[in-house]
Amino acid sequence: MITLIHQRVEGARAGANPTVICRMPSGWAVLGDSQFLRGYSLLLADPVVADLNALDDERRRLFLRDMTVLGDALLETTDAYRINYEILGNADPALHAHVFPRYRTEPEELRRVPAWFYDRALRESIPFDASRDGELRGRLAAAIQRRLP
Repeated sequence: MITLIHQRVEGARAGANPTVICRMPSGWAVLGDSQFLRGYSLLLADPVVADLNALDDERRRLFLRDMTVLGDALLETTDAYRINYEILGNADPALHAHVFPRYRTEPEELRRVPAWFYDRALRESIPFDASRDGELRGRLAAAIQRRLP
């Protein structure tokens, strides 16, 4: 089954995915298609596998480490006060992690729940924009690279 994640990884490999932050040992750090929470990112496993359990111990360790490195970079480069991590795979059975920066400026009733609780129209109201988001993407890439061996 070819999923959106497969397509995004192929685009990243080809240099045709504008959301790419950088290559990481386990895959690709990318900015989300929506930036309703500035810096919302994903880690896409490369090679693509169905889920975390499909990885051997070393690849699993690398993926989880890279996921938290991406979170650390978001804490450094944004005003986020915490990071939410989610590995779901319900819609796209291809390993990817959602990395959501959370902000004190969010309404309290939303700050205390998963980001998916935001109204869908609001979640889709601020699409990724290469011009606007390029500077953040660059800062994230630099922060990630400083943290990798």
